[in-house]
Amino acid sequence: MKKTLLIAALFVTATSVFAQKKTTSSATVTFDATTPIDALPKAENKTVVASLDTKSGAVAFEAPVKNFAFTNPMIQDHFNGDKWLNSNEFPAFTFKGKVADLKAVKFDKDGTYSSTVDGDLTVKGKTNKVKAPVTFVVKGGKITSTSNFTIVLADYGIAGAPIDGGKVAKEPKISVAADF
Repeated sequence: MKKTLLIAALFVTATSVFAQKKTTSSATVTFDATTPIDALPKAENKTVVASLDTKSGAVAFEAPVKNFAFTNPMIQDHFNGDKWLNSNEFPAFTFKGKVADLKAVKFDKDGTYSSTVDGDLTVKGKTNKVKAPVTFVVKGGKITSTSNFTIVLADYGIAGAPIDGGKVAKEPKISVAADF
C-alpha cells in the first residue's frame, strides 16, 4: 500500500514538473529589413525551436539561419554568405531570457497577458541584451506567444554596401511567434 502511494505521488509530482515546460519545433521568426528603396529583404523561418517554462518564466528559441526563406534567391545567398550572416560558421540565431513580470501572466487561466522578455540574443557569434514586449494568449490550456522588436545590425557585426545604400534597413524588425 505504501509503495503504491509513493509511486502515485512520484507520478503526480513528475507530471506536474514536466507540464511546466512547453516546447515547439514550429515557431516562426520573421526578419524584415525592407526599406522604401527595396521591399525584398524580408524572410520567414518556420522551423524555429522554442521553449517556455511557465513556472520559472525562462524562454528560449533557436532559429537555423539557412531556413530563412526570401522571395529572391540572390538575397537569400547574400543573407547566408560570409559577408552577412555566414551561416556555415554561425548556423543559428539563439535567444535565452525570462519573462519580466511572470506574476502578471496566468498560464493556467484563459486570457491575454502582456509583459516583456529580457534576455540575450546571439547572432553571428555576437551576443547582445534584448528587452522586448511579449503577448501571451492562453486558451483551453494552449499558450500562444508573440513578440516584435528591432535589432541594430551593426551591433552584430553585420554591415555592407546594401545597408549603407539604404537597400537594407539598419534596424530590421524581428517578429517571433510560437504555439505551445
